[in-house]
Amino acid sequence: VFWQEAADSRAELLRYLKEQVPQIFCLKKDASPQEEEELMQSRLLHPLECFLFGEDPQEGLEKLKQGSTSSQLCGRVFKEGETVYSCRDCAIDPTCVLCMNCFQDSVHKSHRYKMHASSGGGFCDCGDVEAWKIGPCCSKHDPGAATDECVLEPELQERAEKLFRVLLCYIKDFLVWEENFELPAELQPRYDNAYYCVLYNDEHHSYDHVIYTLQRSVNCDQAEAQTHTALIDKEGRRAVKRGTFRSCQQAKDLIRANSEHISLLPLRVEILTATVMAHQTFALRLGPWFQKIIGYSGAGIIAFCQVALEPNADRDQPCLISRLMLHDARMYKGARKIVHELIFCSMLMETEFKRLFAIEFTKHYKQLQKDFINDDHERSISITALSVQIFTVPTLARQLIEEGNVIKVIVDTVLELLREHLDDNNRFFFLGYSSDKFSRIQVIFHDLRYILISKPSVWTDELREQFLAGFKDFLGLLKCMQGMEEVKRQLGRHIAVEPEWEAGFTLQIQLRHILAMFQDWSSSNDELLLLAFKECHSVLMQCNNQPFHREATDYYMCKHILHVRPYKVSQEPVSIHLPISRLLAGKMTNILSSECYDFTQLAELPLRCVVLAAQVSAEMWRRNGLSLVSQVYYYQDVKCRDEMYDKDVLMLQIAASKMDPNHFLMLILLRFELFEYFNGSCTSKDQDELRQWNRLTEEMLYLLIVVIGERYIPGVSQVTKEDVTVREVIHLLCIEPMAHSSLVKGLPENESHETGLESVITKVATFKKPGVSGHGLYEVKKERLMEFNPFFYHYSRSQHSKAEESQKKRKAQEGNDKALPPPLPPAFCPAFSNVVRLLCCDIIIHILRHVLQRAVEDRPVNWTEAMIQRALHLIGQALLEEKTQLEDSTVEEVTFDFSLKARMFLLLYKIKALPSLEAQKDMVKWVLQMFEIVKCLREKSSPTVPMSMETKPEEVKNDKEKAERKRKAEAAKLHRQKIMAQMSAMQKNFIESNKMLYDNMPESGTQGEPVTSTVRDMCIAIGPQRGSTIDDREVLTCILCQEEQEVAAQAPAMVLTACVQRSTVLTQCRGKIPPFRADGTLYPLYMPPELAVGTHTGSCGHVMHATCWQKYFEAVQNTTRNRLHAELIIDLENGEYLCPLCKSLCNTVVPLIPLEPLTFNYENAEIIGQHLTLPRWIQILSARIKGLNSGIGNTGLCGEGQPDFRSILSYGVQEPRKFSDSITEMLVVCATTVHRVGLKTAPNELCPRVPVMAWNTCAFTIQAIENILQEEDKPLFGSLQNRQLAGLKAIVQFSASQRLKSSQAVIQRHFTDMLGVLLPALSRKNTPSLLEVDCFHLLVGLVLSIPSLYQEEAVDLQPSAVSSAYNHLHIFHLVTMAHMLQVLLSSTDFPEVEAGEETEETRAAAEFHATVSQHTGRYKCFSSSLKKGIEPFLRCAALFFNCLTGVHPPEELFITSQGQMEALCSYLALPSNVFQLFQDHRDTVTPLLQRWCGSPAITKALKGKTQTVRYPRRRNRLMDLPEDYSALLNQASHFQCPKSTDDERKHPTLCLFCGAMLCSQSSCCLSQLDGEDVGACTAHAATCGAGVGMFLRIRECEIVLMASKTRGSTYPAPYLDDYGETDPHLGRGNPLHLCPERYRKLNQLWQQHCILEEIARSLEVVNVMFAFEWQML
Repeated sequence: VFWQEAADSRAELLRYLKEQVPQIFCLKKDASPQEEEELMQSRLLHPLECFLFGEDPQEGLEKLKQGSTSSQLCGRVFKEGETVYSCRDCAIDPTCVLCMNCFQDSVHKSHRYKMHASSGGGFCDCGDVEAWKIGPCCSKHDPGAATDECVLEPELQERAEKLFRVLLCYIKDFLVWEENFELPAELQPRYDNAYYCVLYNDEHHSYDHVIYTLQRSVNCDQAEAQTHTALIDKEGRRAVKRGTFRSCQQAKDLIRANSEHISLLPLRVEILTATVMAHQTFALRLGPWFQKIIGYSGAGIIAFCQVALEPNADRDQPCLISRLMLHDARMYKGARKIVHELIFCSMLMETEFKRLFAIEFTKHYKQLQKDFINDDHERSISITALSVQIFTVPTLARQLIEEGNVIKVIVDTVLELLREHLDDNNRFFFLGYSSDKFSRIQVIFHDLRYILISKPSVWTDELREQFLAGFKDFLGLLKCMQGMEEVKRQLGRHIAVEPEWEAGFTLQIQLRHILAMFQDWSSSNDELLLLAFKECHSVLMQCNNQPFHREATDYYMCKHILHVRPYKVSQEPVSIHLPISRLLAGKMTNILSSECYDFTQLAELPLRCVVLAAQVSAEMWRRNGLSLVSQVYYYQDVKCRDEMYDKDVLMLQIAASKMDPNHFLMLILLRFELFEYFNGSCTSKDQDELRQWNRLTEEMLYLLIVVIGERYIPGVSQVTKEDVTVREVIHLLCIEPMAHSSLVKGLPENESHETGLESVITKVATFKKPGVSGHGLYEVKKERLMEFNPFFYHYSRSQHSKAEESQKKRKAQEGNDKALPPPLPPAFCPAFSNVVRLLCCDIIIHILRHVLQRAVEDRPVNWTEAMIQRALHLIGQALLEEKTQLEDSTVEEVTFDFSLKARMFLLLYKIKALPSLEAQKDMVKWVLQMFEIVKCLREKSSPTVPMSMETKPEEVKNDKEKAERKRKAEAAKLHRQKIMAQMSAMQKNFIESNKMLYDNMPESGTQGEPVTSTVRDMCIAIGPQRGSTIDDREVLTCILCQEEQEVAAQAPAMVLTACVQRSTVLTQCRGKIPPFRADGTLYPLYMPPELAVGTHTGSCGHVMHATCWQKYFEAVQNTTRNRLHAELIIDLENGEYLCPLCKSLCNTVVPLIPLEPLTFNYENAEIIGQHLTLPRWIQILSARIKGLNSGIGNTGLCGEGQPDFRSILSYGVQEPRKFSDSITEMLVVCATTVHRVGLKTAPNELCPRVPVMAWNTCAFTIQAIENILQEEDKPLFGSLQNRQLAGLKAIVQFSASQRLKSSQAVIQRHFTDMLGVLLPALSRKNTPSLLEVDCFHLLVGLVLSIPSLYQEEAVDLQPSAVSSAYNHLHIFHLVTMAHMLQVLLSSTDFPEVEAGEETEETRAAAEFHATVSQHTGRYKCFSSSLKKGIEPFLRCAALFFNCLTGVHPPEELFITSQGQMEALCSYLALPSNVFQLFQDHRDTVTPLLQRWCGSPAITKALKGKTQTVRYPRRRNRLMDLPEDYSALLNQASHFQCPKSTDDERKHPTLCLFCGAMLCSQSSCCLSQLDGEDVGACTAHAATCGAGVGMFLRIRECEIVLMASKTRGSTYPAPYLDDYGETDPHLGRGNPLHLCPERYRKLNQLWQQHCILEEIARSLEVVNVMFAFEWQML
């Protein structure tokens, strides 16, 4: 209230700020931002709001909100990296974009949209009617029924203006503050003794420079320096020291000195008083406050804009907002952002103020651009970037042209900035230009493009006048380019310094659309077109580049005389830049008035340019270096040809249509320097010169083909732009089938970056979808091939030969002749119709005869095949033209008489007979036929058998017969080869199988019993009925020395390459990897059922001798150590190497151990079986274990009938296998790697856990393989790849042999501990309960370790085949029953009744359930769900016993993956009704069940206190991804980094294993892993995938595969656009959709543990010089 009543409220306000601001900000050295924020709210902003509303601010704001409608403009300002969308169907120009939220709610979502990352600083155009053809508003910003314009109450309006004026001035004063300024009197403090040394951001010094400088200058540590630097980069400045003036001055000098000696420029440092710092800080905070206040109401915006734009009382000073703009380049980043955001949320939200602002902006345009050129910040944070917001609005652009002649302003700015590059002739000369500055100047051309984007439909006189004035200025710019950077041919010595050419072409590329737009604007109004044309012509006449130096002379040829001035491109200077001539050519197609111009003169410069290109191609300018070759390349390249080469051809066509055809051709021969050559007046012996003449002749004939045949230019013939695109596309596809993106690259873009491809592609091509890799391709439709022109003028040389090759190949495949005749061109417009006279004038016939004559003389140096090809093409063009004319009108009317003048038959026949021109034979035939047809048309008769056809029928017949005979002969030969191959294969098979019979017979005979008793028992793997092991002798070839060797236990070792890795593919508790402790906790002896992390061993299936492998490995170690950056691929310390054959990553080898040949005595087995029942077996085992534990040898103390210590041996023992030393050594190598990798410990072959880890990797690998087969729904046997099968067998045999290598006592102890889980009588204190172990790991461990019980002190023994069979049977039965109980206890569905009639099975099941529920007090369970639960276990067991015993599984398991329970049970010697087990062994199992269920851990689990795993286990797959990629981008845009609050650009990254969204590549989410800093992805991969990760980087749209801290690689994302292509970094921005096949492939990559391999392969392919720091991701 006091302020309101004060006479001078401004002074009062400032006095208050003077007191309060320094007390809040910059008071202490390290104030907390929190505290400052609260004080500012209560002591500064609240009073200001009270003054504004004159009441409680809350109420005031409420009233404002009710009284106003929200703006229908969205106006969201984009941050860097944010995804924005534009609509290719509806946007007025490509700069009209929507933010993510508006796009999701708009109609454009179903259109052809494009997405890309914003560079920051633009804003959302939703709601702007001028930006969209349809659908300008999303559902949120739809105006509906907009209410009347709201106004503020008069008093509020007055207060608002007062307050805004004071505060805006305040902001302006402090943001444009400089070091030596005095404070305004009102704000002058009484005393000030605290100073700040402030360091500013620049783009010249790198991060490291600044960190280094700070550490040296203001003695802070590394971390502090990094924080300072990050903030300087983000906010633009930072106070790095607070203290007295002297200490700050000292710091300033040090910083300048230290930074200067790293890079020549010192850093910008200022010393500011604490008061100024405080006021500046507050000024910045006022920005967001303003946004908040005026954001509530449209009236607030108006009040603000009025204040900002009101003219200054002092006439010389611009208004407030202009002062801020003009000071933009001197402000630091943070201040700029605040100012720009203020402008966005005020001026640009209201149409009228946008107009006033645009006028201010244009007024100061030149100064702003100059400041930007000298500034070193990015354009995105420069005020000049606002031009896109105002210049692209069509109505505004027109007003600015009319009122501020903005075209003139922009062109003048460019000219002024480029003035320093003008030479004495007033032409540009860019030697030694600064590329940074030049690239900033180029940006100005964008503004010119924006202004011209939408041409006016209505022309006012004012608009026309101002446009013409701007156009004249633009011609002034072009005049400086006309003839710039001319070149002169070097003779003798090579050029010393390559001239600068890139700047000129960069200008040309920038101007390419602008030229087309000027053309478009001027041709939309006839009066204007004429004026512009005259202007252009008169400027061209003033240009004096490359003048003639000699007088005109007469030239004679074929009785024609040409009177011109001589000019030799090969001797005099010539320039490739002729923008004015080309602009004129473009305008002429629309005008071609009757006025007579000197066309010889107009065609002169373009012709020189074409000749220059021809001479460069003929290698006459070799000594001028690469720069000229590059210029000619760009001259004809798709980026520039529209406004360069194409316009030159057009000018020549215009000249050809106006000049006498003979004179025109003579002029061309003269400029090509071939006049004397064709006049026959010059010869040469010099090979080089002859070669040059030949090449020039080729180029000259090619130019004639182009001038006569290229009519696909609107205005030259009656074609539309669409026809032009169709033709371009057909010719591109004639080279080869292409992907959509390659087609787009090969087509010229218009100013909206559109090529017009989508509208025509379906007419000319068919689309072939991509497979799992590669991309979709377009193939040209057969019926469009008629339009193929081998001399299409946009082909480069390589494209020309490729296209010709592929079309000839296609014709040969279809059995046609190989002629590629010229296609029928569209007719010329009347203005150009005279061009065809070139084809029948005297000179052309002279030229063609001359060329053919040279070929007939057949002196190889005088002609080339390409010349003949071009000559034939020209003759073809002439005959087609004549045929068309004859068909369209009567013979008498037709003046075109090529066929009558030509007289070439004899020459053509001779050429046809030349062996060196075999390839052109078909073309000559076609030409002769055409002569015939034309002759008949002239004589109005139908063609009889004309002379060119005489030879034809027989020839054709003979050719066809020949081809047919050849085809039959080849087919017969193939058939013979096939039969021979089949026979030899059968022979081999027979020998192989018989060898087996003969080898096996005597052995099995001695047993006195045939090997196969019945087929049924062949298919049982366990127990007394087990089938026999086939003695399958394997002979393998070593991939290194190529020698063969049989795999045998006593032979030198053969090894398989293998890779051991930790894996979480099967985990049931993703993200929780239990820490491994060495104090003997459960793992690794007992695998927990969650399978949180396992050890997988995979192989690529390649075999080597152990000795060869050791040599190879040593060699790899030695060579790799010396290779740069090899450590990125191979980790030598951990024994890694790449497989020599397939380059897979490996880190160990698995020795190949043959199956033990087995002799099995069935009768014996049966007798033993009657004694060795399950209870008896348990007693015997217990006795043996007790004896081993107590160390008593032979106690005879047991009672009668009780088993004693040695009873176990009485059921059959045999000698253990012996292995050769090298196999033993390889067993150790493999086991130590598995132990080291699996437990992440140091290698130690004596550790008691070594055998345990071998069994674990065996079990886990089998589970992983079973998981893959189930996932892909493949049968259990017969569907594995060879590499998987070989690897699996090797691993099982390796694990089985492991016990022979370790101390038997250790293995016995492991066996006892594991058995304790099943037989509680043997358990110890820390034995886990049944629910805490994985049964399959338990089974493998028990089966592979039981033989150690047979060890005696003096003798090495192992169980005989029969003993083993019973051991396996009983262990398996016990474990299966335990597993059934596990499944039952962890199931949660308890259906009351089981449907269906009572069978044997349901009865047994019911009994089992009843028994269990006695002990646990509740259970009902489907027998079917229980069977489903144990099926994965049985499948794994089948795989395991198959590899262990080699018994052939039943056929059913090879056929399907469904309903195999019966077959599994029979193979594993289980009753087909598994519940029968409990009845068979009731007496033994009942007490066990009681003990198992009574364990405290189980009681806890049943009460639901601990989590248990359900069976069958959940199968892991990669995350479900949304079908549409924009949904992912949307998710990413809402992603908030958990650790940082600022709105800096983030890289949201999705973990595909678990779906977590991470913040990658950002310093805010670094964490420590093994003492190293790592990024969020690396840290996450360590817990989620045991070091392996698969991430989708959402903004970059690519997959990152990670394998360890230092290794990773990128992989294409599984999203494709409609054209079957991936889009890394959203470069093309087309809508993307999920490709299920590719995602499935990624899933396989993970499940098959191939991620490591994929990374190694990709790193091997891409040889990196500088490592990417994957660990920082």
